[in-house]
Amino acid sequence: MHDLDSADLDRIVEMAWEDRTPFEAIAYQFGLSEQEVIALMRRTLKSSSFRLWRRRVSGRKTKHAVTNPSDRFRASCHK
Repeated sequence: MHDLDSADLDRIVEMAWEDRTPFEAIAYQFGLSEQEVIALMRRTLKSSSFRLWRRRVSGRKTKHAVTNPSDRFRASCHK
């Protein structure tokens, strides 16, 4: 997989938990696909926390930039 230090792993987990941070932002910043983020979360979190996270993000429109109309957190060069 990717060579990530503990600070990067912590930031990815934090971004994955945030409701308004799309998977595309994680891919742009760290080069991880949605499936790679899911695998990382599965390895990093306790199983109960992973299940809670999956329930939380499954079907959430704000976790996908394509379906999220908000420009609130996008840089002006990406609008």
